[in-house]
Amino acid sequence: MSNAGKNLRHLRKQRGWTQEEFANKLNIKRSLVGAYEEERAEPRLEVMEAICSLFKLSLEDFLFQDLTGSTPKGVSYLESRRQLKMIAESAQISFVPVKAAAGYLAGYADPEFVDELNTFTLPMLAPGQYRAFEIVGDSMLPTPSGSVIVGEKVENFDEVKNSNTYVVLSKSEGVVYKRIVRDNEKKNNLTLISDNPQYEPYHVNAEDVLEVWKAVYILQKASAVPRWDVNQLAGMVNNLQEQVSTLKSKLN
Repeated sequence: MSNAGKNLRHLRKQRGWTQEEFANKLNIKRSLVGAYEEERAEPRLEVMEAICSLFKLSLEDFLFQDLTGSTPKGVSYLESRRQLKMIAESAQISFVPVKAAAGYLAGYADPEFVDELNTFTLPMLAPGQYRAFEIVGDSMLPTPSGSVIVGEKVENFDEVKNSNTYVVLSKSEGVVYKRIVRDNEKKNNLTLISDNPQYEPYHVNAEDVLEVWKAVYILQKASAVPRWDVNQLAGMVNNLQEQVSTLKSKLN
């Protein structure tokens, strides 16, 4: 019998992720994570390969080693935790403030420009390439102006999921934070949607897009969070759903 379920739960808890967060990283349903951890089901091969890649493990170690007390190489639990912290701390997040946004459009691919940006770390992030962007304006309310969006680099447009939020760098619009809807027929057409229904959706050509960063965390001051009553929130949700439904009907 394999240790896959027990090891999966142990690795998730080491990183402090909820089942929902872990499921999102593996592109599976949360209920599957629960089934795997409770050993009601065995993870599929592609899921195990994704886990091994995420935690730098071999498939054999993940299946047959008991990782709850030690790592495959006999390292203690505390040492394992230190190694995970070192991995997280090594993933420096470059921060692009509003005042640097214009320069970022010209220097996003210049290592010297990026090196000049301030950096910080977040211990909950998995290994990967991340960048943080300060946003201004009310187009993405209830996310307030001045919030910092931490994004994970999207290497391929095929990884973009409809209606999810992304930081998009394009030649025409510069740095924007929006929801993306892709056109199934016109592959080069992307629709950018604001959460604030007062702003109309607009289109950008995929060929003009220089970078896409999937939003994984939003950092904001507690005092900046706006207060909304139930009627306001319900109205915004309904308007947004109508906009998305209209766009989907046009695309299909």
